[in-house]
Amino acid sequence: MSIFANQETRIVVQGMTGKEGGFWTRHMLDMGARVVAGVTPGKEGQTVHDVPIFHSVRRATAAHPADAAVLFVPPRFTRDAVYEALDAGIRKIVTLADGIPLQDQVQIRRTALEMQARVVGGNTSGVISPGKSMLGMFPYWIERVYKPGSIGVMTRSGSLTNEVTSMVVRAGYGVSTLIGVGGDQVPLSRFAEFLPEYQNDPHTEAVLIIGELGGTMEEEVAAAIRDGLFRKPLVAFIGGRTAPAGTRMGHAGAIVTGGTGSVRDKVDALEAAGARVADRPSAVGTLLQRAFQEAETQ
Repeated sequence: MSIFANQETRIVVQGMTGKEGGFWTRHMLDMGARVVAGVTPGKEGQTVHDVPIFHSVRRATAAHPADAAVLFVPPRFTRDAVYEALDAGIRKIVTLADGIPLQDQVQIRRTALEMQARVVGGNTSGVISPGKSMLGMFPYWIERVYKPGSIGVMTRSGSLTNEVTSMVVRAGYGVSTLIGVGGDQVPLSRFAEFLPEYQNDPHTEAVLIIGELGGTMEEEVAAAIRDGLFRKPLVAFIGGRTAPAGTRMGHAGAIVTGGTGSVRDKVDALEAAGARVADRPSAVGTLLQRAFQEAETQ
C-alpha cells in the first residue's frame, strides 16, 4: 500500500512537452507510474512517449480521468498550474519548481487546505513508492537506493535524501512511500500532516524523517508523537549540525529565526518524544534495527 500514489493512480503531467517534463516522464513510466495524459497549452494532439497531450487539465481529465498531477512548470507559473489541477478535481499534486514566489506559496497552501487537497513541494524531487509509482525526478540509478519495503520516508532535503535512504537499504530494509516535502520557506505540505497516513498504512512499519535546521516541522513531528497521532518507530537525521551559530545557511527553508529551529532544538524535541535521532547518515540503519528490537519486547 502507498499513502500517496500506487500503480493504480492515474497521473497527469503538466509541462510534459518540455525538456525536463519529457525526460522525467519517461523515467516515471519506467518506474510503473500510470501516466494517462500530458498538458501543454497549444500542443494538443501531440504525444510524448505515446501519452496524449491536451491544452488544459480539464480537457485532459475529461478524456482520461486522473487522480494526481505532477508539475514541470516554471516557478512563476506554478500557482496557476496548481489552481488549474484543483479546478479539474485533482486533489493530489506534486510541484517540483524551486523558487516559487513566497506569496504564491502562501496562497497555494491556503487554497489546498480549504479544498482538502494535498500539494507536495515546491523545491522537491517529488514522491516515490518504489516498484509502484513515481511523481517527480528521482535519478536513473534509483533501483540501487530505493527498494520496496516498509519504511516510510519524509524529507526536506534534496542532496541528503539519496544518501540517507541508501542507509535504509544497506540495513536490509526498503521504502514504502518517500515524500519530499521540499525545502521552500512555506512547504505546501508538512511532515506532521502525513504522520496519520503512515500510521494507518499497514505496509509502513516505521518512518524516517530527513530534516535540517530552520523552521519547526521536526518539532511538530515531536508534538504529534506526544499527542498519540503516530505510534510506530520513528528515526530522524537532521542536517546542519556543524552550521555556525547565527549564520544563515542554505535555501529558504533552512533559516533559524526567533531563537528556534536549531538542530539542537529539533534533536531535543524528537528525543524527548521517544524518537531516535542519528548523528550521521550511516547510523540510520542501526537505529531502525534498535527501534524494531525494542518494539518487539514491548
